[in-house]
Order: sequence, then structure tokens, then C-alpha cells
Amino acid sequence: MSPRRPDADVAPSILLVDKPGGMTSHDVVARARRALSVRRIGHAGTLDPMATGLLVLGVGTATRLLGYLTGHDKTYEATIRLGQSTVTDDREGEVLATTPAGHLDDDAVRAALGAQTGPLLQVPSSVSAVKVAGRRSYDRVRAGEDVVLEPRAITVHRLEVHRIGRPTPDLVDVDVTVSCTAGTYIRAIARDAGAALGVGGHLTALRRTAAGPFGTAQAAPVEDAAASLVAGGGRGVLGLTEAATTLFPQRSVAAEEATALGHGRRVPATGAPGLVAAVDPAGRLVALLEDSGSTARVTVGFPPGAAADG
Repeated sequence: MSPRRPDADVAPSILLVDKPGGMTSHDVVARARRALSVRRIGHAGTLDPMATGLLVLGVGTATRLLGYLTGHDKTYEATIRLGQSTVTDDREGEVLATTPAGHLDDDAVRAALGAQTGPLLQVPSSVSAVKVAGRRSYDRVRAGEDVVLEPRAITVHRLEVHRIGRPTPDLVDVDVTVSCTAGTYIRAIARDAGAALGVGGHLTALRRTAAGPFGTAQAAPVEDAAASLVAGGGRGVLGLTEAATTLFPQRSVAAEEATALGHGRRVPATGAPGLVAAVDPAGRLVALLEDSGSTARVTVGFPPGAAADG
């Protein structure tokens, strides 16, 4: 077996990718690895193959930031079809039932979707990436198992109806924008609103437009984002320091403090709640810090060389 080639010398960065439909999140990561010749690339928050929009990738030591991104609120644009239910709660799945929805007026549709806002206990789709006893739910369903997932506490902050259309006499299509907590399934909203109306529902389109402080306005196709990184900056790429200080408050540290933090030692407390991004006089991200009493300790370190900003 030939030895594995070392990663290319690419600055640790966050890539903001506008994912096209028909690709899995793993496909996007694979393309980024090929484009950059870097193995250490991960993503923050899966998008279904049908979905398009923002997928956040971490390259090199920037993968250490991804775990802090997955818990951020998300915003989606979606089209909900009422009058049909599917096995996957989206257009990719086999139609399970068709129930004419032509009798529904716009007020009834808006009321059913309005009921899908606020704090909710939501049951994820059985054909989802949720793990059941160590295996993905969708793998169990494909193997013929009957999977019923436990409800999860989520919050839909906003569900705005933009358009209600009737593509056929028996179907109703609704274009919406949804802002929600991490872990919310937009196709479950479609399923549950359709069930409440007695006609079934599923998603026909889904696009993620924002995740935490990042949005599709900053994103680029994966190959273009990778090219921006290689070129030293541009659309679709954030250097490590910029990404960290977008996510967390910044604390400037002196050179001596940066050296101490690099050795795992503590510095005086920041006085701020939660994590802060410690940045040295050269603008390099040194660590994520958190107060512990009168001192601040390193939660995540970014050693010199491995954490050069791009």
C-alpha cells in the first residue's frame, strides 16, 4: 500500500458553500477534499440531497469550530404541498396517500401553519439521519424496519407565508420562510400541518438561507469557495480568526499571554460569559477561552503554524 500523501498547505478556514440539489452533504465535503487536496474537512449540519443552500465546511483546524455552529438557529425557504403525504415527508419519497385539498381556504391553511410555531414537540421523519441504537433511522427504514422516533423539543421562531397557490384543483402549494432552532425538520412541519388539515402534506422544495451569523449571500459553489481559499480570500471563504470572531466576542491578548495560552496555562478572567476568541497582536486566533473563577482557561487551542489565518 502506498503511503498517504500529506495534506496540501492550505490555511485553516471556514467555507460557506451554496449546495445544489441532488448532492448529499458528504458529496460536498468530498468535492472540497479533491479541490483542496486536504482530508481534514467536515461540515456543520447536514442538508438533505433535495435541499439547496448554505452548508458550512471547516478546513483543517477550523473543523474545531464546527461543533459550535451546529447549535445555531437556521432559516429556510420552503414549499409545502398539501393534499399528498409521502414516505419521506418530501418529494423524494413514494406517495402514501392523496386526499383532495381543494376545499381548504387560505385562512385554514394559514391557521394550520401558524399552529406550527413557538415551542413544539416534533417527531422527526422516520427517514432521517437520527440515530436509533447506533444506526441511522433511514437505514433501518430501508431495511424494512418500522421506526417511530421520539419527539424532540424544538422552537419555530417565525413561519411566514408568502404565497398560497393551487397547481391543480386538489392540491395546495404554500411558499414559506421558517426561522427555527437547530434540529427542526421543515418536512415534519409540512407533514404535521397537512395532518392537522386532514389532507396530508410534504415538502416539494427546501433551501437553507442562514445558519447562525452566516448566510447564502456570502456563499459560493464548493469549487469556487475552494478556489477562493487557495487564492488567499474571496467569496465563500472566511479565515480562521474572522470566523471565530464572528461566532464569539473577541479578546485581544498580549504576546506573552498568547505564549502562555499556547502552553495550556491560564490568563486573567475575561469578565464575559461563555466563550471568547483570544487573538494575538498579529491577528492570529490563539484559543477559545472560558472563565473559570478568576482566570480564563483554554477550551479549544489553535497552535501556531496549524492555525495560520487565511
